[in-house]
Amino acid sequence: MLKIVFMGSPDFAVPSLLELHHSEHRVEAVVTNPDKRRGRGEGKSPTIVKKKALELGYPVIETESTKDPDFGEKLNAIQPDLLVVVAFRILPPEILEIPRLGSVNLHASLLPKYRGAAPIHWAIINGETETGCTVFFLDEQVDTGHIISRVKTVIGPDETAGDLYERLKEIGAGLLVECLDRIEKGHVKGIPQENDKATPAPKLFTEDARIDFQLPSQQVHNRIRGLSPFPGAWTTYSGKKINLYRSRIGPDIQLAPGELLIDDGRLLAGCGQGTVELTEVQMPGKKRVSGKEFANGYDLSVRLL
Repeated sequence: MLKIVFMGSPDFAVPSLLELHHSEHRVEAVVTNPDKRRGRGEGKSPTIVKKKALELGYPVIETESTKDPDFGEKLNAIQPDLLVVVAFRILPPEILEIPRLGSVNLHASLLPKYRGAAPIHWAIINGETETGCTVFFLDEQVDTGHIISRVKTVIGPDETAGDLYERLKEIGAGLLVECLDRIEKGHVKGIPQENDKATPAPKLFTEDARIDFQLPSQQVHNRIRGLSPFPGAWTTYSGKKINLYRSRIGPDIQLAPGELLIDDGRLLAGCGQGTVELTEVQMPGKKRVSGKEFANGYDLSVRLL
């Protein structure tokens, strides 16, 4: 049985916390971000990890900065065997030195590919047909530590980043506990990453998500699904921002880039080569609708720009 301090904040980390809860290992504390305003209300709300930790009966440590000496003192007092990190922050050397057996991280890619904050998005944007999760030992550099184990999964041709996120958080949770069991038994010898094969996966922002219909249809489709639901692919229709959440590769017919056409109930948009079928879109202040519903209410002679 390992004494563990778990670190995480978003919902991606919750399945891992639950798997640890049902394992033979002992979670001594859960570290997460402080409560903050997450909507229009005046009150502050906790992270989803904090909610789950309290529900499970674990002590919670909130920290604004992992470099805060008080934070280090709290971890030292616990004397953990291992720090387990899932979708949290970069840890400074003085924190990584605290646990007896080191610190491990669950990352949503097949490292060394897609190091960084948005590995799921970039795998889809780049047209990968396979990805997975990696559990590795943390070191001072981002996502560069020795690999303990990886698990692979196929990316569906129309799968969005949101769809894949939901699958990987469950797949990764199971892998994580398997790795902890191996660490406890002393059956782990970390494998160095091949740094020359590393690829970046930087955070994506709204300004990065505008769709260029001059690109070939496969690239347009990959960007739409790779950016869905967040930060959300977008373009403009009649000067207004329109969000694009789901698409498919359309027929190879002649349409100018951004030109719209309804064909057998499908809303098609022209690309630099081929077309995409827009299957889920949203105008400002409106709900998400199917491409067919959009075509029934808007002028298709207006081009997407």
